[in-house]
Amino acid sequence: MEENKIKMPHNLVLEDRKKLNVSGVCDVDSFDEETIVVYTQMGELTVRGNDLHINKLSVETGELLIEGSIYAVIYTDDGPKKEGFFSKVFR
Repeated sequence: MEENKIKMPHNLVLEDRKKLNVSGVCDVDSFDEETIVVYTQMGELTVRGNDLHINKLSVETGELLIEGSIYAVIYTDDGPKKEGFFSKVFR
């Protein structure tokens, strides 16, 4: 993912689980009728549902409108992972 120099505000507005407005979108990674993956200012965002459609996308303004039956909105944090006990022991 390419880092944008200008920080855009990042917001999610979900209306009746049928309409999702997202701001702060940098890029769309992949999409189909069940899963849409986008990169935002706050990390990778995955939207899952049925009959999903991207009705508006503007990377310049960072706005995205998704319509369909939405049942999951998931952030994936790609930041540094914390080391667990066993990873420290088995170095």
